[in-house]
Formats: sequence, C-alpha cells, structure tokens
Amino acid sequence: MRKVPFFLAVVAGVLLSSGPARTAELETAIFAGGCFWCVESDFDQVEGVKTTVSGYIGGSRDNPTYQDHVEGGFREAVEIKFDPDAVSYAELLKIFFRSVDPTDGDGQFCDRGTSYSTAVYAVDDTQKAEAEAAKKAAADELDRRLATEIIPAPTFWPAEDYHQNYYVENPLRYKVYRYRCGRDQRIEQLWGDQAMYGIEH
Repeated sequence: MRKVPFFLAVVAGVLLSSGPARTAELETAIFAGGCFWCVESDFDQVEGVKTTVSGYIGGSRDNPTYQDHVEGGFREAVEIKFDPDAVSYAELLKIFFRSVDPTDGDGQFCDRGTSYSTAVYAVDDTQKAEAEAAKKAAADELDRRLATEIIPAPTFWPAEDYHQNYYVENPLRYKVYRYRCGRDQRIEQLWGDQAMYGIEH
C-alpha cells in the first residue's frame, strides 16, 4: 500500500474536519425602557446586537396599534436579537438598567404613564434569574428601590413600520425629541460615569 507523507495526512485531516464556520444562534432580549425609539437607538450601538424591533407588549388584546396600545395596557418595548458569542444577556441587562431611570415607576422622563414604564420581559427562567440579579446590582449601586418589573414575556407585537429605525429615518426630529424629553440629562444625573446610552451623548 502506498504511504501518504505525514504532513499531507495532517493537512487532509484538517481540511476534512473543518466545515463551514459555526454561526452562533441568535438569542432574544425584550426590554421596555420608555420611548421605544430611544431604546432601539441605544441598543443598535451595542456590538453583538444584530436587530432591534420596536413594538408593544403586555396588554390585553391582539394586534395593538399606536393609537390603542395605551388603553389596551401595553408597554412600548424593543425586541433585541443578539449574538451570545459577542455580547451576553447579562451585559445587555447592565446596559439596559444604566440607560433608563429604573427608579421611576410612572413612566420615563417626559413620557408618563404605564406604557412608558420600565420592564424586563424574560423569555425563560434563566433570563428571569439573570434579570433579578441585574436589578439587585443596579439597586445596590444606586442605593435605592427600583421600580422596573421583571416579567415572563408574553407575545411581542411589532409596531408600525414608521416607528422602526425612527432615529435613522427622522434624525432631526428624533434628536430634538430626545433632548427636550431630558432622557440623557436624567440618565447622567442618576448614573454619573456609569451612564450607558447610544449615539449623540
């Protein structure tokens, strides 16, 4: 039998064993942090986040719209698809708590009411446990009670197309809204050098 030189055998083995590179399966995080335009903008800047979708969650009917989501008991929220090899759920939670005012149970910044209040919607028990730990860490850091709820995720309903990527499609209106609402100013006041939010600091 003809012998194959050792180095050729090694090369052949490597070539045969190396298939296409594994693509990490994306995971889902759902955060309600006041205006979904702002949450979407902030998390689009995070490495490892692949997609963000603005929408509604937690209400009492199907197919909510912007016109009826408040009376239906929905929160504005963002569904985030992320690569866990690039960013962990725990890291996303840390960013979330430091990009909102988790001490405010009646809304966020200039936007008032339940639909703008903060919540983490956990897709499984592991996420729920991580969210509770992140909430405790944030509460300890601020030395105060947090109002952010940790809730098992019900159906997430995507918002209308004109709400998606609003900060990209309507940059001037978005920047004016965000500034006048006092979002970044309050986050910096509350969190200081730990404040974490997206573009246009």
